[in-house]
Amino acid sequence: MKTSPHVALARAAASLLLAAPLLASAQDAQIERKVAALLKQMTLAEKVGQLHQLSGRQFTGPTSSDYADKLADIRAGRVGSMLNVKGVADTREIQALALQSRLKIPLLFGLDVIHGYQTVFPVPLGESASWDMDAIRQSAHIAAREAAASGIHWTFAPMVDVSRDPRWGRVMEGAGEDTYLGSQIARARVLGFQGAKLGGTDAVMATAKHFAAYGAAIAGRDYNAVDMSEHQLFEVYLPPFKAALDAGVATFMNSFNTLNGVPATGSAWLQRDILKGSWGFRGFVVSDWGSVREMVPHGYASDLSDAAVKAMNAGSDMDMEGYAYSAHLEQAVKSGKVKMSAVDEAAGRVLYKKFELGLFDDPYKFSDAAREKAVLADSSHRAAALEMAQKSIVLLKNGPRPLAGAAVPGPLPLARGLKRIAVIGPLADSQRDLEGGWVVQGERAPVVSILQGIRRRAGATEIVHAQACAPGCATLDAASLEQAVKVAQQSDVIVLAVGETWDMSGEAKSRTDISLPGQQEKLFEALKATGKPIVAVMLAGRPLVFNTIADQADAIVYAWFPGSEGGNAVASVLFGDYNPSGKLPITFPRSVGQIPLSYAQYQTGRPVTDENNVVYKSAYIDSPNTPRYAFGHGLSYTSFAYTDLKLQRSGAGSMLSFDLANTGARSGEEVVQLYVRDMVASVVRPLKELKSFQKVLLKPGEHKRIQFAIGPEQLAFFNRQLKWGVEPGEFRLMVGSASDDIRLEAPLTIP
Repeated sequence: MKTSPHVALARAAASLLLAAPLLASAQDAQIERKVAALLKQMTLAEKVGQLHQLSGRQFTGPTSSDYADKLADIRAGRVGSMLNVKGVADTREIQALALQSRLKIPLLFGLDVIHGYQTVFPVPLGESASWDMDAIRQSAHIAAREAAASGIHWTFAPMVDVSRDPRWGRVMEGAGEDTYLGSQIARARVLGFQGAKLGGTDAVMATAKHFAAYGAAIAGRDYNAVDMSEHQLFEVYLPPFKAALDAGVATFMNSFNTLNGVPATGSAWLQRDILKGSWGFRGFVVSDWGSVREMVPHGYASDLSDAAVKAMNAGSDMDMEGYAYSAHLEQAVKSGKVKMSAVDEAAGRVLYKKFELGLFDDPYKFSDAAREKAVLADSSHRAAALEMAQKSIVLLKNGPRPLAGAAVPGPLPLARGLKRIAVIGPLADSQRDLEGGWVVQGERAPVVSILQGIRRRAGATEIVHAQACAPGCATLDAASLEQAVKVAQQSDVIVLAVGETWDMSGEAKSRTDISLPGQQEKLFEALKATGKPIVAVMLAGRPLVFNTIADQADAIVYAWFPGSEGGNAVASVLFGDYNPSGKLPITFPRSVGQIPLSYAQYQTGRPVTDENNVVYKSAYIDSPNTPRYAFGHGLSYTSFAYTDLKLQRSGAGSMLSFDLANTGARSGEEVVQLYVRDMVASVVRPLKELKSFQKVLLKPGEHKRIQFAIGPEQLAFFNRQLKWGVEPGEFRLMVGSASDDIRLEAPLTIP
């Protein structure tokens, strides 16, 4: 009988899948033989050179006094990697210098490609609000594609630090407060950056950073110490790193902080025992910028030489801009403070990745001018950036005051037939502030401001604009305020664009006060006095405290820093072309005094059961315990009903199922969230833990049966001995639209 082409193709694909591990194993062994052979040819100085990474800013910008010395080091094989060199022309030029070395070992070029290269996507915390793993993976892929076309081999992303303190500026770079959501996003970003296989010219090596617990810096102050139990570390902060490793991440970056008194860069427990030992990580570890030398001011190393010894012995393979290894590691080996085997292992890990990328076969593989031009001109990248920005926007509030002619019970979407819309605020026509921090320096894609996006979409509706104050709104003069009020009075509705400027969130941007900067609340109050409906559009890289606006605005759209297409994305949500589906990946507090704050809090012996009676309870006397907006919160222009919950045995586990129906008049996506609570255990468990979620698109009137498998992954935890497992007892399974909006519950008993 003749086999059909489809069956033959399926069989061939299955054969390839089955053979893939064997092929990978054979390739691994082949690369390992090449690495071993090369190491035998290398001098100690050349091995140390592979562990030295320096910044190339001086090569692409103003020349520095040690320019000639660094060029000589590259030619001599005393540099293994460079960061901050980008573009085909510059990477080819610097790579040519490395190929003048004795063994012609190519350089690795790294860059902080955090949320886009030329096309800027929403900041990572904003992308995380999409809860859309395919979109997040696509965003990382496009960033990698553009970077790889420009000569970059390696990005220092994703940041997978869990953080529950929005005072910390780098919360912008991560996935928020939750371990499970953060783990899913870590996986998606790694797969997006690296593609199916390292070595493709549309992919770059990814870096899981910052290992470990950097997001728990005391008081939210960047670079500060971290002090936590090992149980908390294993339960909350390490799982996203393990998820990145399981996704095949090429490198790890250690963190600036001390962890329980030991700098992460000098922690053998983190880097050798856990990462390379228990977890079996085969890539290499790079320090953060200067973190090896920073062990001296930490008081952990006596001088730069001692820092080099402690970092290498702890398992930190590459020294980024620390100049500790390049200056002292060779002598440390000769004196016996560092074993030659440690240097061989570290250099071998770096060389392995260079072979895996194909750089020994073609050092200029990623430096093709024609490909660079074509990829950076790809218009589909902007379309993807628009979609990602739309998915990231969170509708925090909508109503209860509808505009005349509105089809839903809220001010949004803006009704058709409005005569005049006032677009007001310091960020209304800003472009740079829509990009956020950590953008690649140099030419970037044009940015659409909120004002531009609204004008493009408004049709016959007149759009009037008043800035009122400069971004940041440090001052608000009477004349500007009067003009803004006058514009508002003549309009049907006010769109007020406020928030942080791009440089208020990110590294070294910790804030003790995360309320709206400057005079922006005063501006809102003046506009509110006009009696006109106000839709607040907020830009930020973190949760902000904005109680007046939260109480009094008619609608609130949280757009984060939405990237190149931010203005178009905001306009599409305001006018109802896109039905918002974003959900908060991090809790929004009522005040700084509640921080750190998470939905996954622990029960106390004196819980609050009645908000009107908090005497001798675990409570504040001047504020509710509850947040302003809870983790998982986000509204839609439609509504969803959860019904008919069933829990049934399924194999070794259980299956939780229910009906989800779109009961509104618009198509919409709902992020269905599964939470679990272990009622009594050997270690007190959180009141809720996110254990799964699904993003479901439904048309009006459509319903779908949703299923969640319940097994060890949903029920297990680390006990006091840090052993992972399930304990018998009672569990509560909860499904809902947010952590504070649980629609259905079911008990589960594990005998």
